[in-house]
Amino acid sequence: MLAQTIMTTPVVTVDPAASIAAAVELMLSKKISCLPVLGTDGTLAGIISEGDFLRRGELGIQRTRAHWLEFLVGPGRIAEEYVRANGRRVEEVMTTDVVSAPPSASLAQIVELMARHDIKNVPIVERGKLFGIITRSDLLRALVRVLPKTGATTADDELIRRSVVAELQSQCWSGGDLLGVTVDNGAVELNGAIFDERQRKAAVVAAENVAGVKAIKDSLFCAEPFSMVLVS
Repeated sequence: MLAQTIMTTPVVTVDPAASIAAAVELMLSKKISCLPVLGTDGTLAGIISEGDFLRRGELGIQRTRAHWLEFLVGPGRIAEEYVRANGRRVEEVMTTDVVSAPPSASLAQIVELMARHDIKNVPIVERGKLFGIITRSDLLRALVRVLPKTGATTADDELIRRSVVAELQSQCWSGGDLLGVTVDNGAVELNGAIFDERQRKAAVVAAENVAGVKAIKDSLFCAEPFSMVLVS
């Protein structure tokens, strides 16, 4: 799945010269968490988000430091923080180094950008022009579309059994052939040995994700490591 298939478009944007008050009111009225900022030529100039309002002076929540720490931080950094806390225009507080992606980016690449940069929104840009935006809500909507619906898919018991076994054997945590699977009218029973209770939950999840599974019975038993004795 590509970025262009799930991105939100058209995008609600704001002008760099707009007031902070106007930007906040727009975000609240549209129920969105960020606003891409477009320059006069239509290219992406920056982005302003809820995080940019966490240290506003009006609320008395601007960053404060002891004087000796201010000396260590330096006047440039402190001046920048002052602008963010007291600026009146979008261009004064927006983030200009915007993390973006092209329409052809995969969802895996989008999620990696969000995780690496600790951001919630990724503008979709090509040749400097804004095509859309992907938020965490867009990812959730995409997830809902692909999650299997309960009872929506049917499969015969042997196909289900083979599918569950294949999934378990493909996972390094499963212990290979130590887990057994039986299926009766779509109801899966898991049996065999595990050595860590966390394997139990993982095995149930693996079975849940197989098409046609209607119910799961957990008959797994947890054995202490090295408690199994081999008899020659």
